[in-house]
Amino acid sequence: MEGIARQRARARRPAPQNEGECGVVCVNEAKVARERAAAPDADTLQRVADQFGALSDPTRLRILLALLRAELCVCDLATIASRSMAATSQQLKLLRGLGLVRFRTEGRLAYYSLADEWVRSALAEVLPAGGGSRR
Repeated sequence: MEGIARQRARARRPAPQNEGECGVVCVNEAKVARERAAAPDADTLQRVADQFGALSDPTRLRILLALLRAELCVCDLATIASRSMAATSQQLKLLRGLGLVRFRTEGRLAYYSLADEWVRSALAEVLPAGGGSRR
């Protein structure tokens, strides 16, 4: 008899719409309040999202990986990225705006390097030493 009662109780609960969803709504207000209080402000979240977005483009990623290993001029970076100097400069401008790279000039050359340690750490974490394939 107990098995039938359990089956009926389960039948009354709405099934989750998708795998991994809760079958009922049950909000833990204390946990939600604690997490909301600890969450970064909207500007900080947007900045971090933009920084991670910069890593989603293969050309920018190729540039950042090169800068992980050495300070390079725009001419070198354009050759490494197989892009024109204008296209490479455009990507570098975006990366500069996000605070991921910095540059210095020496005569008429502009040399770039990583400006933020988290980029170095993130790239080192997800890519093997040398940046090659994991195969």
